[in-house]
Amino acid sequence: MEASSMQTEPSTDRSTDIAREHSTSVKDSSQAADRKHGLQEQLREEIAKHLTEGGVGEEKIQERVGLIRQLREALREEEEKQGVGREKTNPSEQAEYIKAKEQRERLKEHHGRVIKEEVEKIEREMAQEQLEGPQRELQVLGGERQLLLLQVEALRTEAQQAERDLEAQYKRHRQEMHCVRTESIQVFRVFRQVCEEQRRLSEGRYRSVMLEAIQDAVYLSAVNQQLHTDNTQLRRALAEMKDTLSAPGS
Repeated sequence: MEASSMQTEPSTDRSTDIAREHSTSVKDSSQAADRKHGLQEQLREEIAKHLTEGGVGEEKIQERVGLIRQLREALREEEEKQGVGREKTNPSEQAEYIKAKEQRERLKEHHGRVIKEEVEKIEREMAQEQLEGPQRELQVLGGERQLLLLQVEALRTEAQQAERDLEAQYKRHRQEMHCVRTESIQVFRVFRQVCEEQRRLSEGRYRSVMLEAIQDAVYLSAVNQQLHTDNTQLRRALAEMKDTLSAPGS
């Protein structure tokens, strides 16, 4: 029997439960991704408005900053929910794992049947020919060699299948890690923008308060100086008035 006979048999029908579970998982994942994307877009829009629109009052600024904080908190909660889902066994990944495992089991069973059929074939040939002496030995060795080749080919095919499954799992894991990294970077950028804007607002309010304090100090100093000048002039006037009243013949 040739080595090509050791290839995988055509796949049998998939389990209906696994297919249904996979479909539900894909739908749930899509909805969660849509919710997260919607929150991210809304947060970006509010930040863009906050950064570009000018001439708004303090109350409007505080209202928008509060909305940005609420959106950021909602986004964080959504990420935590998806994070918990990732920590558990992903139904989609579980379905892929079960599918691959069943395929490897079918491949192993197929190889077992092929080897069993080859053993039965060799036994029939030996029973029919009934050789003796060296010819019998050669016949046994030939049968054993054929079985050994089949077993080696079976192990090679199963190892290749396991390697393909491992590679697929690695690619899924790598893709998921890339998505998590991209999402984390996006969230960090949004968070940094909000923090920078809050810092800018705080610095602006601090400068405004300092400018008002300096202006008040300058104004009070000027008023104090004016009062001092007025007081000096009044004292002089009173002194002159006293001198006039106390002068002889007045």
